[in-house]
Amino acid sequence: MTIKTKGQKALTLPLNQILDGDCIQRMNALPAGSIDLIFADPPYNLQLRGDLHRPDNSKVDAVDNDWDQFDSFARYDRFTRDWLTAARRLLKPNGAIWVIGSYHNVFRMGAELQNQGFWILNDVVWRKANPMPNFRGKRLTNAHETLIWASKSEGAKYTFNYEALKALNEGTQMRSDWMLPICTGHERLKDEDGNKAHPTQKPESLLHRVLLGTTNPGDVVLDPFFGTGTTGAVAKMLGRDYIGIEREDSYRVVAEKRLAKIRKFDREALEVTQSKRSEPRVAFGVLVERGMLRPGEELWSMNGRHKARVRADGTLIGDDIKGSIHQVGAFLEGAPSCNGWTYWQFRRDGQKVPIDLLRQQIRAEMAANA
Repeated sequence: MTIKTKGQKALTLPLNQILDGDCIQRMNALPAGSIDLIFADPPYNLQLRGDLHRPDNSKVDAVDNDWDQFDSFARYDRFTRDWLTAARRLLKPNGAIWVIGSYHNVFRMGAELQNQGFWILNDVVWRKANPMPNFRGKRLTNAHETLIWASKSEGAKYTFNYEALKALNEGTQMRSDWMLPICTGHERLKDEDGNKAHPTQKPESLLHRVLLGTTNPGDVVLDPFFGTGTTGAVAKMLGRDYIGIEREDSYRVVAEKRLAKIRKFDREALEVTQSKRSEPRVAFGVLVERGMLRPGEELWSMNGRHKARVRADGTLIGDDIKGSIHQVGAFLEGAPSCNGWTYWQFRRDGQKVPIDLLRQQIRAEMAANA
């Protein structure tokens, strides 16, 4: 994809590639306003002191890698400020960002997000179905991590596939607490020695929910802390383009092998349930113009108690009332509002048919001709 901004030469986005090196430098080299969504799983700065052992004295495979070591909170805060600054520059005006962290760092990231002008939309609690127990017995078992979802600015028209997430949740509104397991079994990637390829590999189920709900097919998703490539793997399956940045050679090798095996879902499988608000608007008068309903034809309420006649200008006239399909329906029912599309029906061959079927017919034609 080639991006050209005012006063600059055209720059090509390295789509579906893993870039090596420092994430801040790499982000600063990408064109501004080119990314739809950023998912960031930065170092947590866990501040571990010494080894951690189980009751049987076996050592816990904890996160003690160099990339998670910071000398002070001040240094970590500078790092957070710098990478978020670079990330914000890359987002399109209606782009958004997800960051994930633990109690060690998520509050510091949240403050910096607000300092830079991001607008926090939700925080999500990822409740781990199978958390690591607290072996020392001196604190509560840490059974969750926190995600923050933020738009680039207040008032931005960010992507939110409400109906798709509702369908994923068996017809119930998706809540902000997600019960999902951590990586285990076949999903946990291993290195050549049989050890974890990455200590904080995120489950694909988590990224599936994020990308399904807040991106669309063809969107560009950036992960500046790519690790072993969970974001890229799910993006590829869901028909999104990805850009990964990862400085550790060993993680890039694992990610590249993983991504080479991923198959994109077919086009029909990528389609998700859409909100009715996102469907093309069809005026009732269009039905009259096209002869699908005739001036003078009677419409009946779904409960059968009321009727009205169609007028040539796409309004209705009923007992002591004339106006739109919505206004007349509300008046007759004594209600503050009415959805006329689901309230009125017409007769064909002795059967009552909802007028909304005619609207759906027109929408289908519009989609076919798009």
